[in-house]
Amino acid sequence: MALCRNISKEVSCDLAVTVEQQAERLELVNEFRKQGLGSVFEVPMKHRFDFAVIDKLARIIVMERIQIIHTHGYKSDIVGLLAARRAGIPCVCTPHGFENSSDLKLKLFIWAGCKAMIRADRIVPLSQQLMLDSRAVGAPEEKLRYIQNGVDLSEVEEERLRPKIKTEKRRIGFVGQLISRKNVHDILDVFNTLHQDHSDIELVLLGDGNERAALEAYAYTLPSRDDIHFYGFRDDRLELLHSFELFVMTSTLEGIPRCLMEACAMGVAVAAYDIPGVDQLVKHNVTGLLAPLGDKSRLIELWRQALETPEHTSALARAARDFVNEQYSAARMAAEYCSLFKELRDEQ
Repeated sequence: MALCRNISKEVSCDLAVTVEQQAERLELVNEFRKQGLGSVFEVPMKHRFDFAVIDKLARIIVMERIQIIHTHGYKSDIVGLLAARRAGIPCVCTPHGFENSSDLKLKLFIWAGCKAMIRADRIVPLSQQLMLDSRAVGAPEEKLRYIQNGVDLSEVEEERLRPKIKTEKRRIGFVGQLISRKNVHDILDVFNTLHQDHSDIELVLLGDGNERAALEAYAYTLPSRDDIHFYGFRDDRLELLHSFELFVMTSTLEGIPRCLMEACAMGVAVAAYDIPGVDQLVKHNVTGLLAPLGDKSRLIELWRQALETPEHTSALARAARDFVNEQYSAARMAAEYCSLFKELRDEQ
C-alpha cells in the first residue's frame, strides 16, 4: 500500500489476492478499497493447492491489460510467476524474508517458492541481507535489483502530530505477524520478568498469525497475564503505535521490518535483538537499543534502561526518526520501483 500510494501517476496499481474457503477477508483488501488505490481481485481457491487459480489470475491479467505482476511471498511467487508466464507478461518478485521454520510442509513450500522466485524477470530484495539470502538460494545476479524498503512517512507523520492516547499504564508494544520467526515468546518472557518490579507497565501485541493461540495460552500462565493484551489486526494501528513508550522486537529473522521503520518514524524508542535487517535501522545506543540474539537477560536490562532513563531514551528515538526520514521514505522506494517497471515495459 505504501508503494501504491506513493508511486507516479504514470503507474496504475491493482491488487490480486487468493481466497481460500472459510478464510476471513484480508485487512489489506479492506484498506486498499477504502483508500481507492485501484481495483481489487479476490481469486477463489477450493483448497491451499488449487492450481486452477493460475488460470483465473492469467485471465484477469489479460482482461485488465495488466503489464507487470509484482509478487510478495512464497505463495504469490509461485502463483504469480506461473500466471505471468501464461499471460505473457514480466514478473517481479520481492522477497520479504526466508522463514526459518522447522515444519517440513512449510520448508517444502518455501523451497517451491524459492524455485519460482529465481525464475522471475527481476528479483528485488528489500534489504542487503535479503540480497545475500536471494543469492544463496540461486538468484541470478543479472536479475537482482536492490530497492531498499520504505515506509509511508506522510501517514506516520500525520499521526505523530496528533495527541497520544491516554493510557493508565506505560505501554510496551509489538506490531507484526505472530509467526515463528517473530519469536514473540521471548517478548512475553522479558515482559513478565520486568513486570515483577514495574507493575505500572502493560504489553500490547498488534497482529495475528498461526502462533497467536499458543502465545495467548502461554501468556495466560504468566503472573503478568492481566497486563498482556492481544489486539489482533487493527485499523487504528498507527494510533496505537503512537501510544507505545517502547517498541520491542525479538525476531530471529527479518528483512527490513516495516513495523520497525514506522516505530522509528513515529519517534517511539526501540529495543530489539541485533539481527541483519534490524541492524540497518537500529544502531545500539545511537538510534535504539540492541541485545545479542537470544540474550533475554541483556534484553531485560535494556528494557529497564529505556523505562528508567527517559531523557536518554527520547534522544535515541529522535535520532531514529531523523535517520528513517532521511533514508527510508516510501516516496524514494516508489520512484525506484517506477523506474524498474518502465524498464520492464520497454523490454516487452
